[in-house]
Amino acid sequence: MSSLDRRRFLWGTTAVGTAALLAGCTSNEPASSAPDAVAAGSGQNSQPGKAVTIGFSAPAADHGWMAAMTKNARAQAERFTDVTFKATEGTNDVNQQIAQVETLINDKVDVLVVLPFDGKALTEVGRQAMDAGIPVINVDRVFDTPLAYRTWIGGDNYRMGVNAGEFIAAQMKAKGVANPVIAEVAGIDSLPLTQERSQGFKDALARGGFQVGPRVSAQFTSESGEQQTANLLQSASRLDALWNHDDDQGIGVLAAIEGAGRGEFVMVGGAGSRNMMDRIKADSGVVKATVLYSPSMASSAIALARLLGQAKGIGDLAEHDIPASITTYSAVVTKENVDQYLDVGFDS
Repeated sequence: MSSLDRRRFLWGTTAVGTAALLAGCTSNEPASSAPDAVAAGSGQNSQPGKAVTIGFSAPAADHGWMAAMTKNARAQAERFTDVTFKATEGTNDVNQQIAQVETLINDKVDVLVVLPFDGKALTEVGRQAMDAGIPVINVDRVFDTPLAYRTWIGGDNYRMGVNAGEFIAAQMKAKGVANPVIAEVAGIDSLPLTQERSQGFKDALARGGFQVGPRVSAQFTSESGEQQTANLLQSASRLDALWNHDDDQGIGVLAAIEGAGRGEFVMVGGAGSRNMMDRIKADSGVVKATVLYSPSMASSAIALARLLGQAKGIGDLAEHDIPASITTYSAVVTKENVDQYLDVGFDS
């Protein structure tokens, strides 16, 4: 599986020092500025228990989704009085991240939560932690072997496409559009994650008797989203629906749509930014839905790490142990249910 097959390739880089910068924190109460995307917990397992030190490593917070991953992880840790949170400075330098994780291993943290910039490149340091008896929660971008992690948690790219396609197909049928022109603004086509999203979208539309029409590939950035969408709109005088893979990219997609004065179609976003959710709730433009790929998975990863460190399972499951793999669900957020999902929306 590709090293960048779960979320996206990050084009920005951040200058950082050679030493890992670690910040430890404990808290009895969540910080007042903490986001709402945290697991509240219930039952006996939510009660304070054995003290657990959780090490956390992720790429640089250089776009909305990634910034929310780190923010959510810290906010979740602050909910627990029995957790000490040690986070490294986010970096897109693979060697720097490896060194930072090695520092956490040497510090003998109880559990590691790692969102690798490059899953393949960080596989060996994941195995190093596991071999040292430190369980690893691998977030989103999967390591090359399960020997490098105890549990993987991440999103479902194929299901994103399926759910976007099913929503659009239902919209077209409800409107009585027999032969709709359905556009797609994808992410980076060379990445398996983009291919999975597009395949799911294609499959769902085909099941509804429809097909993908004009399609462009952007770069998961606002700038590329605007440029590629402008090109698409110039070549397509009529559209009935459009799916954009990524809400960070969607800022540019919407700029191109508004710049072209277009608004005759239904647009569906991807990932679940608060910006898109606000537009959906207002119901005053083309955006009618977004399909989740939520950074709340980082909150869940911290909650799982705490349970692992305390040798506990998930309260409502019959199994005594934490599952080896957890795939989050790509719910479709619409004006009917948007209030239910505002707490997991992130700022693009």
